[in-house]
Amino acid sequence: MASTPGFARITLPLAAINFLNQGNRALVATIGPLLAIEFGLSAAELGLLAACFFGAYAVAQLPIGVALDLHGPRKVQSTLALVSAVGFLVSAAAPDVWALAIGRIICGFGLAAGLMAMLKANTQWYPKHRVAAVTGAGLFLAGMGGMSATVPVQWALPLLGWRGIFVLLAVLAVAASVWIRIAVPDRPPGAVVPQRRSLVHEMGEFGRIFRDRAFLRFLPAVMVLSALNFTYQGLWAGPWLRDVGGLADGPRSVALLIYAMGLVTGSLATGQAASFAQGRGFSPMFVPYIGIAGVLAAQAVLVAATPSGFWPVAVTWFLFSFCGSVGVMGYAAMGQGFPPELQGRVATAINFSMLVLVFALQTGIGAILDLWPRQPGGGWDPAGYAVALSVTFLLQALAALWIVAAPRGKAG
Repeated sequence: MASTPGFARITLPLAAINFLNQGNRALVATIGPLLAIEFGLSAAELGLLAACFFGAYAVAQLPIGVALDLHGPRKVQSTLALVSAVGFLVSAAAPDVWALAIGRIICGFGLAAGLMAMLKANTQWYPKHRVAAVTGAGLFLAGMGGMSATVPVQWALPLLGWRGIFVLLAVLAVAASVWIRIAVPDRPPGAVVPQRRSLVHEMGEFGRIFRDRAFLRFLPAVMVLSALNFTYQGLWAGPWLRDVGGLADGPRSVALLIYAMGLVTGSLATGQAASFAQGRGFSPMFVPYIGIAGVLAAQAVLVAATPSGFWPVAVTWFLFSFCGSVGVMGYAAMGQGFPPELQGRVATAINFSMLVLVFALQTGIGAILDLWPRQPGGGWDPAGYAVALSVTFLLQALAALWIVAAPRGKAG
């Protein structure tokens, strides 16, 4: 393996766009109640608005996987960061919910390469057993974006308003684009340069990925594990904290900050743990298995023994997000069964599947909540949240059982 230019040039600039990605997707959980009031949105409509971002994100995944493999993370990510800046500006200027939805869709396209570009670069430059650790470290820094979308945004809202927050994100996206373009190196010396073939042929490589038995065995569990954090941090944890947890705006933003801290610390700790375990002969999926069990346990508590009081509520959601952060380690583990020239497509194949599920869950949970009458204060019935959490618990349990029942492939 060629010597690397270093974390500061490979992973850190790409973590910057992931900072914006995580901040953007967590933002709706903080400002969602404001948007629902300003635009008169039902739960299903608010869920659909949040899901517009993930729908565009999902549609872009497969073409971006090809682009990353052919052109590299530097060119692809620096270009898409500018697209996200346009989306943020459209969101900031939106006169109605339809324009805001268009802005969210443009942001979805612009941020769609975030994690995948970082994974691709790390896979190119680091030994296999180090990929999980450096990716976890990058996500630790990126997770600060999710944290910044909680208490800091709540503090900034009286000064900037939610529109001003989007303008600030646009400025940061342009800065990240310039940084990536200047700092991130292209592929390592001696790396295989992909042959230029027809787009149809390049897209056809996804068939090879989706036919792989090991890939199909682990895909449901890994995509559900990641999708739940996207679904709840991206929207429904915030309303749950208000309607079921009984938290006012201030404590709710602190609880969302603690949720984001679970993602940040989990990304760092589980990345290091995954590399440590694999270096000592454990399966690359060993740590993701533990994460699946932890998220199942947290959902069971939220449904069957709903915590009350700030700290029991906050700790339960912290454990949910900490364990759910392991999903990205599953991405790295699943990619090890494929050659380097397909790593971009492997990561985006997983992400595409996961984001389609996020779109379905965010809108589906909204539809479930609308089955009960709206509460006098504008919130939704706690019984609806219990049903929604029961559905996601069952979905994850079935995905975990599939690991046992599915035909075995090469990985383990």
